[in-house]
Amino acid sequence: MLKHIPAEIVEQVDHALVVLDRHLGNRLQAIHLFGSALDGGLKPHSDIDLLVTVTVPLEDGVRRALMLDLLNVSVPPGSKLWRPLEVTVIAINEIIPWRYPAKRELQFGEWLREDLLRGIFEPALVDHDLAIILTKTTHNSIALRGLSAELLFPSIPEQDFIAALADTIALWNSPEDWDGDERNIVLALARIWFSASTGKIASKDVAAEWILKQLPEEHQVVVKEARDAYLGVNTDIISDYPGKLAAFIFYAKTIIGKLLRVEPYYPSGC
Repeated sequence: MLKHIPAEIVEQVDHALVVLDRHLGNRLQAIHLFGSALDGGLKPHSDIDLLVTVTVPLEDGVRRALMLDLLNVSVPPGSKLWRPLEVTVIAINEIIPWRYPAKRELQFGEWLREDLLRGIFEPALVDHDLAIILTKTTHNSIALRGLSAELLFPSIPEQDFIAALADTIALWNSPEDWDGDERNIVLALARIWFSASTGKIASKDVAAEWILKQLPEEHQVVVKEARDAYLGVNTDIISDYPGKLAAFIFYAKTIIGKLLRVEPYYPSGC
């Protein structure tokens, strides 16, 4: 089936492609659109997800210039005309042959805007999340430049996808870890729980609906608030429920840990 870029983001994606072409030039191998734009449709708070593949690693100067220029074709969440971009850049020789975890050359997102404007830039980093990103991209994406994801990328072994899910939930252990990002983490846990149970990938709202059927009643309010805020049904007030939020996160980590056969970490006193 022929896949199309949603009409509402065509102009912004075109601007992003101009920026990527300008800074990456002949080292650019492929650009893939994936994520919410294709999986269940864009919601009010959805990012535009781009995976960019280059033939050689990036020099620090290219990385900095590209990230600063991407600020001009991305906007903070909640803006009316454009959307936040989330751009991940990988070098092909870091994923072929495949190894876990793999290294990314660059990751751009609106959460980095203040750091970038202050001159703070991340270097290339090993990132367990690439196993999830590549799985999503090979599952459903549009090639904006280069070969289709199925032809370009290696198949990610199931054990590496599971390891990436486990490494992700290990990041959230105390209120400091989710402060300011409560909605996204609740919905990420919903998606991880869904994937750990089914081996499939679901959109945030679909995963939230699915786990609501699995949850005890005392944990449902947090997921409902996160889902409704993501869908634009209500404002984001999840931080008004700190106790319920922490209880849900630790409960979800316990269930997911059992599904993945890993021991979730809890700070002392939890």
